[in-house]
Amino acid sequence: MRLYCGTVLQLYDDVNRHAIAPQLARAYFDYYGYKPSDEEVAAWNNSIAAVAGVMEDAALEDNAIAIEYQLPMTSRRIDCMVTGKDDLGVRNALIIELKQWEDCQPCDSENEVLTWVGGTHREVLHPSVQVLQYRDYLQDMNTAFYEDDPVALAACAFLHNYIPHADDPLFDAKFADMLSEAPSFTAASTEQLENLLHDNVGAGDGVDVLSRIDHGKYRPSKKLLEHVANMINGKPEYVLLDEQRVVYDKVMSVARTAIAAGQKAAIVVRGGPGTGKSVLAINLMADLAREDVAVEYATGSRAFTTTLRKILGRRGSALFKYFNSYSDAQENQLGVLICDEAHRIRENSNSMYTPRGRRSGRLQIDELLGAAHVGVYFIDDDQVVRPQEIGSSSLILERAHALHIPAYEYHLEAQFRCSGSDAFVAWVENTLQIRRTANVLWNATEESFDFRIMDTPQQVENEIMSRVASGYSGRMTAGFCWPWSKALDEKGNLVSDVQLNDYEYARPWNAPPTMSHLPPKVPPADLWAYSPGGINEVGCVYTAQGFEFDYVGVIFGQDLVYRFATQTWQGQPDFCFDTVVKRGGDRLVELLKHSYRVLLTRGLKGCYVFFVDKETRDYWRSRME
Repeated sequence: MRLYCGTVLQLYDDVNRHAIAPQLARAYFDYYGYKPSDEEVAAWNNSIAAVAGVMEDAALEDNAIAIEYQLPMTSRRIDCMVTGKDDLGVRNALIIELKQWEDCQPCDSENEVLTWVGGTHREVLHPSVQVLQYRDYLQDMNTAFYEDDPVALAACAFLHNYIPHADDPLFDAKFADMLSEAPSFTAASTEQLENLLHDNVGAGDGVDVLSRIDHGKYRPSKKLLEHVANMINGKPEYVLLDEQRVVYDKVMSVARTAIAAGQKAAIVVRGGPGTGKSVLAINLMADLAREDVAVEYATGSRAFTTTLRKILGRRGSALFKYFNSYSDAQENQLGVLICDEAHRIRENSNSMYTPRGRRSGRLQIDELLGAAHVGVYFIDDDQVVRPQEIGSSSLILERAHALHIPAYEYHLEAQFRCSGSDAFVAWVENTLQIRRTANVLWNATEESFDFRIMDTPQQVENEIMSRVASGYSGRMTAGFCWPWSKALDEKGNLVSDVQLNDYEYARPWNAPPTMSHLPPKVPPADLWAYSPGGINEVGCVYTAQGFEFDYVGVIFGQDLVYRFATQTWQGQPDFCFDTVVKRGGDRLVELLKHSYRVLLTRGLKGCYVFFVDKETRDYWRSRME
């Protein structure tokens, strides 16, 4: 999809007639079903006119241009891509990221600067970093850029209102490598941008080049697959053990057979917390990639996906997506699609950003099943924590049967978390009345897993901090029983929302996902579990799910309480500040049980808990020897 496509001569004419922004606005409305914002229209007017002027000064004539070009299988759009040939006849495309910035300020983050965006100062990607991501994605995912006689792809940014000053943070030394790969041009360097345009596409024939790009297919390149495989295989935390290897061999066998025969298959791998589902999924990703299978890895967790992208680097991130990325996928577009945390599959892929005219009633699971020859679904049926999440092993198997796709089911049982204690996980499930197990009582003296109930939240935190100081990983977590401030306090710090006044305890949640201009050493929400600074904040189920730590602290709130009089768990909506779960109706208690099951089973070596409700605390203690 692109909102505008034509020759540069057409562009010059549309700009001179002040018709470019109205054309883009009409195309936007036709695609999305609603009007673009006034700010976006103004940006088109200013930025497109500015870059068109530079192209005209560079004497571009026989060239093609695409504006607001959507990257395949993502919601991201490239501002501008101009195509043509160089003096040697090589086909070229140049991506140009357009910015209306007038200044920026430094910030501590590795790839960001601080600038005025959306009515406030925000931390945003440096323009060269941003446009390099777009370039890398196209190079690795569109066959036109890497198969026989490929189109060469370059990138740059153009900040047409920007006048740099001495020691300008935009050109800080930490961005030197990025700037050399993808220069950021300003109002003071338009001549250099003209030279870049002339050198890359000055010989014209741009329509032919753009047509070649349009006819390219979406498929991960072999180099990208090898890169991801090498990144994963070198990490000791991804080594398979025992039962994991058995299931791995079965999945690889089914996948190879189905792909070789051009057939389809669905594979469901069930397992509780700590059974190594993600480790197995990542190993499959690496080894399928090494065999040059077109494979991608999808989850429903933004935090988990962002962390994987961070660990595997900028280039490898292209293969890690979300479940709603496949609404436009062609049938069997991939060889294998690995779906981790498949319990987070939703009814459909529509969101608040989905164009009105493109909203679909198609089930999300059907999109996933259709996108690849083989779908591998790692799932824990008791980890659904939001009402919209409908993923289950039965749903996947039912839809596979309805679509005439052979389905296989495997089960991981060996426990690699909680000090290998199957008994602890079973005891938690029994105590929460999620399912009956033989583990009615927990004997702390006989088990190696360190589970303790503590009298104050400060005691829990002190124990976690002590473990972290000794070199272990650890985090504080809590039920979603306090509001979550979206702005910083008057001193520029995170607000201490998690307050237990009776214990003089007050700590901040991890940073909200929408917050920018974060205080020093405060990680973004999606990296709370990975970045060292996360130890100073309390995480909720959404930032903790999918991760594990050596030691986890849990503040068990009053949203879910046990009452001896009825011998049942009860939900207390007044103490729940998760508005989505609060609307769960009859499912409220079930969703809250699942949330605390997630929090209580994040620890590899130990879990320390403080119960706000004393009767609930007494109930748990009554089930301990």
